[in-house]
Amino acid sequence: MARKAGTAKRDRRAQGGAGTPATVALTGAGVPFTVHSYAHDPAAPSYGEEAAAALGMEPERVFKTLLAEVDGALTVAVVPVSGSLDLKSLAAAAGGKRAVMADPAAAERATGYVLGGISPLGQRRRLRTVVDVSAESFETVCVSAGRRGLEVELAPAALVGLVDGVLAPIARA
Repeated sequence: MARKAGTAKRDRRAQGGAGTPATVALTGAGVPFTVHSYAHDPAAPSYGEEAAAALGMEPERVFKTLLAEVDGALTVAVVPVSGSLDLKSLAAAAGGKRAVMADPAAAERATGYVLGGISPLGQRRRLRTVVDVSAESFETVCVSAGRRGLEVELAPAALVGLVDGVLAPIARA
């Protein structure tokens, strides 16, 4: 895989260390994963697209973590950075009727992460999680490792299993 200058790739399991709550959760579960880091540009208009470009990966394989309220309950949606979240589809997948994007402060409080670095893994509170079904198209996908400029690459089945999530078509191109 081609990598741009300033990008690092590390196998976190081989290195040990505390890491972020996401990498700690992955290590504790014994799941194979790779950490990718890159220099984050705070002026980047899209953190997810910035990550895909910095890592030299197709945007369909890099996923962003969004929080929404489905019938008033916080719900995690994991969708490709190349698309957007279909709130109606998320509500249906979560067994609800209506979904709206969550208040950013509520998202940060519930997950323990800051916007642009919210990981679906290792969140402060376990929330209902829906991963877009397109993740199954890839051997591995990337999601935030819990900090801007840090991604973890892992198998989609491992991601869904660790968050006790479900796969559903929740993304729009």
